[in-house]
Amino acid sequence: MSRIDPTPSGIAPATAPDDGGELRSRPFPVEEYTARRAAVQARMAERSLSALVVVDPANLYYLTGYNAWSFYMPQCLVVPASGEPHLFARSMDAQGAHYTACLPRDRVHGYPEDLVHRDDVHPFDWIARRALEIGVLTDSADAVVATETDAHFFSPRGFLALHSHLGRASLVDSHELVNWVRVVKSEREQAKLRVAGEIAQRVMEIAVAGIEVGRRQCDVVAEIQHAQALGAHQLGGDYPAIVPMLPTGETAGTPHLTWSDLPLVQGEATTVELAGVHHRYHAPLARTVVLGRPPERLRSCAEAVSEGMAAALAAARPGAQGSDVHHAFASTIARYGLHKESRIGYSIGIGYPPDWGERTVSLRSEEKTVLQVGMAFHVILGMWMDGWGYETSESILVTESGADRLTDVPGGLTVKE
Repeated sequence: MSRIDPTPSGIAPATAPDDGGELRSRPFPVEEYTARRAAVQARMAERSLSALVVVDPANLYYLTGYNAWSFYMPQCLVVPASGEPHLFARSMDAQGAHYTACLPRDRVHGYPEDLVHRDDVHPFDWIARRALEIGVLTDSADAVVATETDAHFFSPRGFLALHSHLGRASLVDSHELVNWVRVVKSEREQAKLRVAGEIAQRVMEIAVAGIEVGRRQCDVVAEIQHAQALGAHQLGGDYPAIVPMLPTGETAGTPHLTWSDLPLVQGEATTVELAGVHHRYHAPLARTVVLGRPPERLRSCAEAVSEGMAAALAAARPGAQGSDVHHAFASTIARYGLHKESRIGYSIGIGYPPDWGERTVSLRSEEKTVLQVGMAFHVILGMWMDGWGYETSESILVTESGADRLTDVPGGLTVKE
């Protein structure tokens, strides 16, 4: 239990780790974070980078353990070419970093509250000045600073503010440098994914059981979200990066729709996409449920896609390219006259809103990345047609022996007569 600290720092954990020591809320030991940061700095050296400005909350979590719903405000980790990184956040959120981040207090910096939502100054003005002052950034003409310019929570104003203080340095895109380091999971990370898979299995079982004629869609989703937080087998769940998606009836032919308060109808199909989450590691899962006898087009599509899933998972082995997995699926369903334009999967691991994908490897026809042991993927086979659709997916780990499913929910179309 935390206590109230009468000092201006406010609330502090009972263990108050000034040295970046262990906290119950931190999911990995210190040496895991040390190895991750060393791997990032090695990649930086390959590109002759002077510093890296990390803003993606998943990457902040990966490198430090920092975990809070603070990513809607400017924040970043500055990783120098050598030496230790420094975290910069809103002052009230900097306090939260003392609970979760594997960083000593003197490497966590909070910008003043009066910089929040101003039109004449930006928090990245303060961050840049402070980073230059302590030496993790430099404005020399030979400096090359990479920034995560495609991250969801790094605004153009933030970039321009940073650039205004680094006029002589070269600012370049990071090209998802940290994301690519994250692609191969350590054994500890793989264990987190397996727990997330256990949770996903339990949540999907509850979702399928809850889909009944006359029930409101929102009632089913309420049970899903409750189960996501409860977790499974005494292992706690977490909030997902994406809310449950529940396209129903005509809308089942369209991805990424959520839910309404309308009742479920006899004869209609519902596609369910959700995730089990443990310590921010995600195991997404999708299934399709039909209330009543399925039409022939849906039944035959489901059978073809099930065969395609088996082929894709068989191809997902160490040494294969991402394109090999895609080809295995595409060539299988082509025999049934079916074609899927979009990718059939992507790498997964840590996730924060608005996405649980890592934004690195995609399973598509042109993907040349070679699969390695420790990679994880969401193989999602959505067949979105005109007024109807079918969706199924599996989260997998690539092991020495091939693709290992993280859940054991029966595949194929679920028919509830």
